[in-house]
Amino acid sequence: MSDTPHLVLEAHDVSKSVNGPEGRLQILDRVGLRVGAGESFAIVGASGSGKTTLLGLLAGLDTPSSGGIRLDGHALETLGEEARADLRRRLVGFVFQSFHLLPALSAEENVMLPLELEGDAHARTKARAALEAVGLTARRRHYPAQLSGGEQQRVAIARAFVHGPRLLFADEPTGNLDQRTGHHVADLLFALNRDHRTTLVLVTHDAQLAARCQRRIELQEGRVLAHAAAVGA
Repeated sequence: MSDTPHLVLEAHDVSKSVNGPEGRLQILDRVGLRVGAGESFAIVGASGSGKTTLLGLLAGLDTPSSGGIRLDGHALETLGEEARADLRRRLVGFVFQSFHLLPALSAEENVMLPLELEGDAHARTKARAALEAVGLTARRRHYPAQLSGGEQQRVAIARAFVHGPRLLFADEPTGNLDQRTGHHVADLLFALNRDHRTTLVLVTHDAQLAARCQRRIELQEGRVLAHAAAVGA
């Protein structure tokens, strides 16, 4: 029996270009990657290398100019916007650098929101369990303005994970945090990856964070400069 994990994410010759004031701008050029179920995978590179654009394409937030992306076997380029959104709701969680919490909602209400939008009758129970998992039970009634940056990011992680996604996409998840808090947030992400076999795909410029992933690619000016595996992976 093969030990190769089931592929949950594949990109083949993915390119993305847009029209700019000085003509056509090539953001990504024939990028390819494969991510297995339960893996941790980093996308690294300098600012402007196309990392965030690639993450958005992999998650179905946008479509490539050419090439193909398969998310859990679904060819994203063949799906309409509504179908891609439905796939994201079922399979994907997001953690962003800027948290994106709603200021008028408490921590618990922010985590409940995606479940309530789906009509989940157990939204509050699941939200409390998710907040307990990130160590914020005592802060569940607090609003974002009453939380530290690290606490806000932990709420965002709880919200991203509350519906049990198969893939967790993180875009510079520690970028707005101090080193100590960022390390704690990273520990949470890798714990979810390890304990729940949730596939983790993250964009980062932090070499130490990328090194914790099993595999990574480096982008330079929209092209894959290198593939690498973690030592001992």
